[in-house]
Amino acid sequence: MSTSTNPSAVLPAFPWIGLLTLAGAIFISVTSEFLPTGLLPEMAGDLDVSLSTAGFLVSVFAGTVVIATTPLAALTRRYSRKGLVVVVLLVLALANVLAAVAPTYEVLVGARVLGGLAHGLFWAVVAAYAAHLVPKQQLGKAVAITAGGGSAAFVLGVPVGTALGHGLGWRVAFGIIAVVIALLALAVMKFLPPVNHHVVLKTGEIPLPLRKDRSMRGIVLLCVVIVILITGQNIYYTYIAPWLINAAGFDESSVPFLLFLYGGAGAIGLVLAGFASDRFPKRGFAIALLGVMATVLSLAIWSANSVVVTVAIVVWGTAFGGIPAMLQTRMLHTASFRTRDLAAALQTTAFNVGIGGGALVGGLLLDSRGIESLPGTLVLFVGIAFVLTVGTDVMRASRARRLLAA
Repeated sequence: MSTSTNPSAVLPAFPWIGLLTLAGAIFISVTSEFLPTGLLPEMAGDLDVSLSTAGFLVSVFAGTVVIATTPLAALTRRYSRKGLVVVVLLVLALANVLAAVAPTYEVLVGARVLGGLAHGLFWAVVAAYAAHLVPKQQLGKAVAITAGGGSAAFVLGVPVGTALGHGLGWRVAFGIIAVVIALLALAVMKFLPPVNHHVVLKTGEIPLPLRKDRSMRGIVLLCVVIVILITGQNIYYTYIAPWLINAAGFDESSVPFLLFLYGGAGAIGLVLAGFASDRFPKRGFAIALLGVMATVLSLAIWSANSVVVTVAIVVWGTAFGGIPAMLQTRMLHTASFRTRDLAAALQTTAFNVGIGGGALVGGLLLDSRGIESLPGTLVLFVGIAFVLTVGTDVMRASRARRLLAA
């Protein structure tokens, strides 16, 4: 499929079916990743382990993704992208079957490690897939559609999976997830268009190592921004439930509703990101970061005002909801054709470092400085990411103007 950037060229038909198929695969993969979070008490009781030991099942999954994604992406870079999506989905289905029938905690940990291996490679492939399906002018819209699968997993997939686990047992929930993943693998085989990700060399051209590609500096810088930004977000959001109860004074029964508002607002933010990423990507990203800082700062200052907190939760969800998709779009614009898959793998690693690192730093701050310190720390981290991103954009624009004037 053509990826011409000529504005006057006739754009190819937008691949709705293929992108929606990818979104469905992302939805079930993310649901599988976070399913244990709502079922920890049942899993701990059935396997006769402590709650914190059961919680390690989430950490080991994310840790496996961080360690294995980039090496697996490098080992499989010559294989068909569509074929890899099908294979990793089937492996992920197998991991969930093993989790459903695991006789011991140790076997369940092994199943989660297998799932983490599949999930990491899945994201390394899927994160770059949209760039192979659409021209650059439509990249923001395409990424917003596929990223919608991840948002839907938090708003719908994990709550439904938790409800199934509570009603039918956690093993049944994992079994159902496995069946759905296998069905989506079949859908990918039928509806996802194949793509050619190989770089065709010119006659006499010698392939350079990826580390010497000119886009690598921008890729690494963006990964640093991702780590800082996602770490800051998860320092606070990981502990948002206890913050709402202990710092803001909400009743425990109100927390699910507030989190639902946050998730729903995030879906709206994702739609806005699809619009902004193709029209004014730099300004849109900067505005989203400023929105996060302003609303979280208001949460820190007016935590005793339930109306302000509720409104701020919604605005925060809207502002942050589109940021992951904007980051993915920005990465695909930054990477050259030959570094797209590596960039997707590094991006996946950066996100998971931020998720795990944010939870860890937030826990340390919680113990040492109290829960009230978390919102301000998020603002600090996002502020650093803002300065780094905007400063880099300004420097690049200034350099481009000097080259034009020369």
